[in-house]
Amino acid sequence: MFGHVARLTAALTSAIAISGVLIAQDNPSSVPIQLTHGKPFVSVMVNGKGPFRFVIDTGTSGDAFVSAELADQLNLPVSGFVHLSDPSKQGSQKVPTVTIQTLRVAGVSFTNVKAVKHALGDADGNCDGLLGFQLFQNYLFTLDYPRRRLTLASGALQPDGEQSVLPFHMPDGIPVVAMRVGDIPIEAQIDSGGTGLSLPERIAPRLKFIADPETRGSAQSMSTRFLLRVAKLASDVRMGSYTFTKPTVEINAAFPLANFGASAMEKFALTFDQKNGLVRFESTQQTLRISAAQTQLKLDLSPSEKPRDISLVPVG
Repeated sequence: MFGHVARLTAALTSAIAISGVLIAQDNPSSVPIQLTHGKPFVSVMVNGKGPFRFVIDTGTSGDAFVSAELADQLNLPVSGFVHLSDPSKQGSQKVPTVTIQTLRVAGVSFTNVKAVKHALGDADGNCDGLLGFQLFQNYLFTLDYPRRRLTLASGALQPDGEQSVLPFHMPDGIPVVAMRVGDIPIEAQIDSGGTGLSLPERIAPRLKFIADPETRGSAQSMSTRFLLRVAKLASDVRMGSYTFTKPTVEINAAFPLANFGASAMEKFALTFDQKNGLVRFESTQQTLRISAAQTQLKLDLSPSEKPRDISLVPVG
Protein backbone atom coordinates (compact mmCIF):
# COMPACT_ATOMS: atom_id res chain seq x y z
CA MET A 1 0.00 0.00 0.00
CA PHE A 2 3.00 2.26 0.29
CA GLY A 3 3.26 4.94 -2.34
CA HIS A 4 -0.27 4.48 -3.63
CA VAL A 5 -2.15 7.39 -5.13
CA ALA A 6 -5.67 7.98 -3.86
CA ARG A 7 -8.56 7.62 -6.28
CA LEU A 8 -10.05 11.04 -6.93
CA THR A 9 -13.81 11.40 -7.11
CA ALA A 10 -15.11 14.88 -7.73
CA ALA A 11 -18.01 16.82 -6.25
CA LEU A 12 -19.90 19.25 -8.44
CA THR A 13 -20.41 22.86 -7.47
CA SER A 14 -23.87 23.77 -6.34
CA ALA A 15 -24.28 25.84 -9.50
CA ILE A 16 -25.14 22.79 -11.58
CA ALA A 17 -28.86 22.68 -12.31
CA ILE A 18 -30.82 19.75 -10.89
CA SER A 19 -32.22 17.42 -13.54
CA GLY A 20 -35.90 17.04 -14.30
CA VAL A 21 -37.83 13.81 -13.83
CA LEU A 22 -39.60 12.30 -16.81
CA ILE A 23 -41.16 9.30 -15.06
CA ALA A 24 -42.24 9.56 -11.42
CA GLN A 25 -43.67 6.36 -9.92
CA ASP A 26 -45.78 6.08 -6.79
CA ASN A 27 -44.70 2.48 -6.19
CA PRO A 28 -41.14 1.63 -5.19
CA SER A 29 -38.86 0.80 -8.08
CA SER A 30 -35.62 -1.06 -7.51
CA VAL A 31 -32.64 -2.55 -9.31
CA PRO A 32 -29.78 -4.80 -8.19
CA ILE A 33 -26.48 -3.23 -7.18
CA GLN A 34 -23.10 -4.87 -7.54
CA LEU A 35 -20.66 -4.30 -4.69
CA THR A 36 -17.00 -3.99 -5.65
CA HIS A 37 -14.73 -3.34 -2.67
CA GLY A 38 -17.94 -2.36 -0.90
CA LYS A 39 -18.88 0.34 -3.40
CA PRO A 40 -22.27 0.12 -5.12
CA PHE A 41 -22.42 -0.10 -8.92
CA VAL A 42 -25.60 -0.14 -10.98
CA SER A 43 -26.62 -0.49 -14.63
CA VAL A 44 -27.69 2.78 -16.27
CA MET A 45 -29.15 3.63 -19.68
CA VAL A 46 -27.93 6.89 -21.21
CA ASN A 47 -29.94 8.43 -24.07
CA GLY A 48 -31.50 5.02 -24.68
CA LYS A 49 -28.15 3.26 -24.99
CA GLY A 50 -26.34 0.89 -22.69
CA PRO A 51 -26.43 -0.51 -20.13
CA PHE A 52 -23.41 1.26 -18.69
CA ARG A 53 -21.74 0.68 -15.32
CA PHE A 54 -22.09 3.65 -12.93
CA VAL A 55 -21.04 3.91 -9.29
CA ILE A 56 -23.50 5.44 -6.80
CA ASP A 57 -21.60 7.97 -4.69
CA THR A 58 -23.42 9.80 -1.91
CA GLY A 59 -20.12 11.57 -1.23
CA THR A 60 -20.43 13.41 -4.55
CA SER A 61 -22.81 16.34 -4.88
CA GLY A 62 -24.65 17.30 -8.04
CA ASP A 63 -26.22 14.83 -10.42
CA ALA A 64 -23.68 12.82 -12.36
CA PHE A 65 -20.23 12.32 -13.83
CA VAL A 66 -19.40 10.58 -17.09
CA SER A 67 -16.06 9.32 -18.29
CA ALA A 68 -14.49 11.09 -21.23
CA GLU A 69 -14.74 7.85 -23.19
CA LEU A 70 -18.50 7.56 -22.67
CA ALA A 71 -19.10 11.24 -23.40
CA ASP A 72 -17.22 10.92 -26.68
CA GLN A 73 -18.86 7.60 -27.57
CA LEU A 74 -22.35 9.10 -27.18
CA ASN A 75 -21.40 12.52 -28.60
CA LEU A 76 -22.71 14.27 -25.49
CA PRO A 77 -22.68 18.03 -26.10
CA VAL A 78 -20.62 20.28 -23.84
CA SER A 79 -22.98 22.62 -21.96
CA GLY A 80 -20.60 24.60 -19.77
CA PHE A 81 -17.78 24.36 -17.25
CA VAL A 82 -17.41 23.99 -13.47
CA HIS A 83 -14.53 24.42 -11.04
CA LEU A 84 -13.46 21.46 -8.93
CA SER A 85 -11.00 21.47 -6.02
CA ASP A 86 -9.85 19.03 -3.36
CA PRO A 87 -10.57 19.27 0.39
CA SER A 88 -7.47 21.37 1.00
CA LYS A 89 -9.07 24.19 -1.03
CA GLN A 90 -5.60 24.96 -2.39
CA GLY A 91 -6.20 24.30 -6.07
CA SER A 92 -8.90 23.79 -8.65
CA GLN A 93 -9.57 22.44 -12.11
CA LYS A 94 -11.92 23.83 -14.71
CA VAL A 95 -13.70 20.89 -16.32
CA PRO A 96 -16.51 20.63 -18.89
CA THR A 97 -20.10 19.60 -18.27
CA VAL A 98 -22.25 17.74 -20.76
CA THR A 99 -26.01 17.35 -21.13
CA ILE A 100 -27.64 13.92 -20.97
CA GLN A 101 -31.13 13.99 -22.48
CA THR A 102 -32.33 10.92 -20.55
CA LEU A 103 -30.64 8.90 -17.84
CA ARG A 104 -32.60 5.82 -16.73
CA VAL A 105 -31.92 3.88 -13.54
CA ALA A 106 -34.14 1.69 -11.33
CA GLY A 107 -37.16 2.24 -13.59
CA VAL A 108 -36.96 6.03 -13.39
CA SER A 109 -35.87 8.33 -16.21
CA PHE A 110 -34.24 11.66 -15.41
CA THR A 111 -34.14 14.32 -18.13
CA ASN A 112 -31.68 17.06 -19.06
CA VAL A 113 -29.07 15.81 -16.61
CA LYS A 114 -26.01 18.02 -16.30
CA ALA A 115 -22.98 15.75 -15.88
CA VAL A 116 -19.32 16.54 -15.36
CA LYS A 117 -17.00 15.05 -17.98
CA HIS A 118 -14.06 13.82 -15.94
CA ALA A 119 -11.62 10.92 -15.64
CA LEU A 120 -12.88 8.18 -13.32
CA GLY A 121 -10.61 5.82 -11.38
CA ASP A 122 -10.33 2.18 -12.45
CA ALA A 123 -9.33 0.71 -9.08
CA ASP A 124 -12.78 -0.90 -8.80
CA GLY A 125 -13.02 -2.14 -12.38
CA ASN A 126 -14.59 -0.54 -15.41
CA CYS A 127 -16.62 2.55 -14.54
CA ASP A 128 -18.49 4.56 -17.17
CA GLY A 129 -19.92 7.16 -14.83
CA LEU A 130 -21.08 8.20 -11.40
CA LEU A 131 -24.49 9.05 -9.94
CA GLY A 132 -24.29 11.87 -7.41
CA PHE A 133 -26.39 12.37 -4.29
CA GLN A 134 -28.56 15.21 -5.56
CA LEU A 135 -29.79 13.26 -8.58
CA PHE A 136 -32.20 11.49 -6.20
CA GLN A 137 -33.45 14.56 -4.33
CA ASN A 138 -37.12 13.99 -5.24
CA TYR A 139 -37.21 10.39 -3.99
CA LEU A 140 -36.85 8.25 -0.93
CA PHE A 141 -33.53 6.82 -2.03
CA THR A 142 -32.47 3.52 -0.45
CA LEU A 143 -29.12 1.77 -0.68
CA ASP A 144 -29.70 -1.69 0.78
CA TYR A 145 -26.29 -3.29 1.21
CA PRO A 146 -27.37 -6.66 2.71
CA ARG A 147 -29.96 -7.21 -0.06
CA ARG A 148 -27.87 -5.43 -2.69
CA ARG A 149 -30.68 -3.25 -4.03
CA LEU A 150 -31.16 0.38 -5.02
CA THR A 151 -34.76 1.50 -4.47
CA LEU A 152 -36.49 4.76 -5.42
CA ALA A 153 -39.91 5.53 -3.94
CA SER A 154 -42.21 8.36 -2.97
CA GLY A 155 -43.04 9.35 0.59
CA ALA A 156 -41.20 10.74 3.60
CA LEU A 157 -39.31 9.49 6.64
CA GLN A 158 -40.64 10.08 10.15
CA PRO A 159 -38.32 11.13 13.00
CA ASP A 160 -37.86 8.57 15.80
CA GLY A 161 -35.94 10.51 18.41
CA GLU A 162 -32.65 9.99 16.56
CA GLN A 163 -32.55 6.25 17.14
CA SER A 164 -32.37 5.01 13.56
CA VAL A 165 -33.61 8.13 11.74
CA LEU A 166 -31.05 10.92 11.96
CA PRO A 167 -31.13 14.50 10.70
CA PHE A 168 -28.50 15.48 8.16
CA HIS A 169 -27.38 18.69 6.53
CA MET A 170 -25.72 19.12 3.17
CA PRO A 171 -22.65 21.36 3.04
CA ASP A 172 -21.39 21.15 -0.54
CA GLY A 173 -24.39 18.94 -1.39
CA ILE A 174 -23.14 15.90 0.59
CA PRO A 175 -25.08 14.38 3.56
CA VAL A 176 -23.42 14.97 6.93
CA VAL A 177 -24.64 13.45 10.23
CA ALA A 178 -23.52 13.61 13.84
CA MET A 179 -21.59 10.80 15.54
CA ARG A 180 -19.54 10.36 18.68
CA VAL A 181 -16.04 8.92 18.87
CA GLY A 182 -15.80 8.04 22.53
CA ASP A 183 -16.84 11.29 24.20
CA ILE A 184 -15.94 13.46 21.22
CA PRO A 185 -18.80 14.70 19.00
CA ILE A 186 -17.91 14.94 15.32
CA GLU A 187 -19.69 15.26 12.00
CA ALA A 188 -19.32 12.61 9.32
CA GLN A 189 -20.02 12.53 5.61
CA ILE A 190 -22.14 9.53 4.56
CA ASP A 191 -20.09 8.45 1.57
CA SER A 192 -20.95 5.32 -0.42
CA GLY A 193 -17.91 6.01 -2.59
CA GLY A 194 -15.57 6.00 0.42
CA THR A 195 -13.72 3.02 1.83
CA GLY A 196 -14.24 2.80 5.58
CA LEU A 197 -14.39 4.99 8.65
CA SER A 198 -11.90 7.83 8.24
CA LEU A 199 -11.21 10.43 10.93
CA PRO A 200 -9.53 13.81 10.47
CA GLU A 201 -6.01 14.28 11.78
CA ARG A 202 -7.10 17.28 13.85
CA ILE A 203 -8.92 15.10 16.42
CA ALA A 204 -6.30 12.32 16.59
CA PRO A 205 -4.49 13.81 19.64
CA ARG A 206 -7.75 13.58 21.59
CA LEU A 207 -8.39 9.92 20.75
CA LYS A 208 -7.33 6.77 22.59
CA PHE A 209 -5.96 3.87 20.56
CA ILE A 210 -5.23 0.25 21.42
CA ALA A 211 -1.85 0.74 19.74
CA ASP A 212 -0.15 3.72 18.18
CA PRO A 213 -1.38 4.54 14.65
CA GLU A 214 0.72 2.93 11.91
CA THR A 215 1.61 4.65 8.66
CA ARG A 216 0.21 2.56 5.80
CA GLY A 217 1.17 4.69 2.83
CA SER A 218 0.81 8.04 1.20
CA ALA A 219 -2.05 9.59 -0.72
CA GLN A 220 -2.29 12.43 -3.16
CA SER A 221 -5.08 14.86 -3.82
CA MET A 222 -5.14 17.50 -6.54
CA SER A 223 -2.78 19.80 -4.68
CA THR A 224 -1.46 18.06 -1.55
CA ARG A 225 0.33 14.85 -0.62
CA PHE A 226 0.06 13.36 2.86
CA LEU A 227 0.55 10.19 4.91
CA LEU A 228 -2.22 7.75 5.76
CA ARG A 229 -2.29 6.19 9.21
CA VAL A 230 -4.42 3.30 10.47
CA ALA A 231 -5.25 2.38 14.06
CA LYS A 232 -7.75 0.50 16.21
CA LEU A 233 -9.65 2.77 18.58
CA ALA A 234 -9.76 2.00 22.29
CA SER A 235 -13.23 3.58 22.42
CA ASP A 236 -16.50 2.94 20.60
CA VAL A 237 -18.12 5.02 17.89
CA ARG A 238 -21.84 5.75 18.20
CA MET A 239 -24.28 6.88 15.53
CA GLY A 240 -27.89 7.06 16.65
CA SER A 241 -28.68 3.82 18.50
CA TYR A 242 -25.88 1.93 16.75
CA THR A 243 -22.49 1.21 18.31
CA PHE A 244 -19.31 0.36 16.42
CA THR A 245 -17.09 -1.51 18.87
CA LYS A 246 -13.48 -0.30 18.91
CA PRO A 247 -13.34 0.07 15.12
CA THR A 248 -10.25 0.19 12.96
CA VAL A 249 -10.09 3.67 11.44
CA GLU A 250 -8.05 5.63 8.95
CA ILE A 251 -6.52 8.93 10.05
CA ASN A 252 -5.75 11.48 7.37
CA ALA A 253 -5.05 15.15 6.93
CA ALA A 254 -7.23 15.67 3.84
CA PHE A 255 -10.81 15.40 5.08
CA PRO A 256 -12.04 18.19 7.36
CA LEU A 257 -14.83 15.86 8.55
CA ALA A 258 -15.08 12.18 9.38
CA ASN A 259 -15.97 9.97 6.42
CA PHE A 260 -18.38 7.05 6.82
CA GLY A 261 -17.72 4.77 3.84
CA ALA A 262 -18.08 1.26 2.45
CA SER A 263 -16.91 -1.03 5.27
CA ALA A 264 -18.97 1.02 7.75
CA MET A 265 -22.10 0.89 5.58
CA GLU A 266 -22.08 -2.79 4.63
CA LYS A 267 -24.52 -3.97 7.34
CA PHE A 268 -27.11 -1.25 6.67
CA ALA A 269 -29.98 -0.36 4.44
CA LEU A 270 -29.79 3.45 4.27
CA THR A 271 -32.78 5.51 3.15
CA PHE A 272 -32.31 9.20 2.39
CA ASP A 273 -35.12 11.78 2.45
CA GLN A 274 -33.48 14.91 1.06
CA LYS A 275 -36.63 17.04 1.22
CA ASN A 276 -36.82 16.64 5.00
CA GLY A 277 -33.11 16.20 5.68
CA LEU A 278 -33.43 12.74 7.24
CA VAL A 279 -31.59 9.45 6.79
CA ARG A 280 -32.68 6.08 8.22
CA PHE A 281 -30.14 3.41 9.19
CA GLU A 282 -31.59 -0.12 9.29
CA SER A 283 -29.59 -3.14 10.46
CA THR A 284 -30.30 -6.45 12.14
CA GLN A 285 -27.45 -5.64 14.55
CA GLN A 286 -27.20 -2.83 17.09
CA THR A 287 -23.53 -3.47 17.80
CA LEU A 288 -21.23 -3.69 14.81
CA ARG A 289 -17.57 -3.97 13.93
CA ILE A 290 -15.57 -2.11 11.30
CA SER A 291 -12.42 -3.68 9.96
CA ALA A 292 -9.66 -1.99 7.99
CA ALA A 293 -10.69 -0.83 4.53
CA GLN A 294 -9.55 -3.13 1.73
CA THR A 295 -8.83 -0.36 -0.75
CA GLN A 296 -7.03 2.94 -0.67
CA LEU A 297 -8.57 6.11 0.67
CA LYS A 298 -10.85 8.01 -1.65
CA LEU A 299 -10.62 11.79 -1.66
CA ASP A 300 -13.65 13.87 -2.54
CA LEU A 301 -13.08 17.01 -4.53
CA SER A 302 -14.90 19.97 -3.07
CA PRO A 303 -16.24 23.03 -4.88
CA SER A 304 -13.68 25.76 -5.37
CA GLU A 305 -13.71 28.70 -2.97
CA LYS A 306 -12.91 31.05 -5.86
CA PRO A 307 -15.63 33.45 -7.05
CA ARG A 308 -18.25 31.63 -9.08
CA ASP A 309 -18.04 31.88 -12.85
CA ILE A 310 -21.17 33.79 -13.88
CA SER A 311 -21.72 31.26 -16.65
CA LEU A 312 -22.38 28.62 -13.97
CA VAL A 313 -25.24 30.47 -12.32
CA PRO A 314 -28.56 28.81 -13.29
CA VAL A 315 -31.17 31.08 -14.83
CA GLY A 316 -34.73 31.08 -13.51
